[in-house]
Amino acid sequence: MPLRLRPNDPTFYDLFTESANHLVDGARILAELLGSTAGTGLSASHQIAAQMKDAEHAADETTHSIIRRVNSTFVTPFDREDIYRLASDLDDVMDYMEEAVDTVHLFALEKLPEEIAEQIEVLQRAATLTAETMPRLRTMKDLAEYWIEINRLENTGDAVHRRIVAKLFSGEFDALTVMKLKTVVDLLEAAIDAFEHVANTVEQIAVKES
Repeated sequence: MPLRLRPNDPTFYDLFTESANHLVDGARILAELLGSTAGTGLSASHQIAAQMKDAEHAADETTHSIIRRVNSTFVTPFDREDIYRLASDLDDVMDYMEEAVDTVHLFALEKLPEEIAEQIEVLQRAATLTAETMPRLRTMKDLAEYWIEINRLENTGDAVHRRIVAKLFSGEFDALTVMKLKTVVDLLEAAIDAFEHVANTVEQIAVKES
């Protein structure tokens, strides 16, 4: 078996945990805008969109820190390509969530289908699980339950997405509103799918390191 040089420096694990915690913040802001106020008006959308933009910028800074660290470190805790991929996957989740919030604001949407709250719940659960899992990369233990649960959540998200799209095309909404709402719903679905990419990358890392 080849000798593995695994540094004791916890920086990468701390940065991945920090990145995942940004997603928890993003999902919370998303819930504030789209979950708790779904269908009741979004008068605070401007302030919340600005708050989400700040959260996205903070997440970008953490991603840049990971990239700078891997580029300046001789021995990394696992493959450099996997570090880049995991950092990018985490960043994608935040980007989709921020885009969803910004879209609601730019489209001046004041009412949303109640079912969108179910998408938000999936995102919040996935974000929490991811934040709890990142520190375990250091030992590579007890990771399988993470990607199994994220896969289950992604399947739930797919089912919710189909139901919302069906409702949008039921005739309840005018054509322009359907286009606007579907854009938001599709972005939330993309964020959920991006969590599955994170889980897949974690699984690939765990398999390589086992």
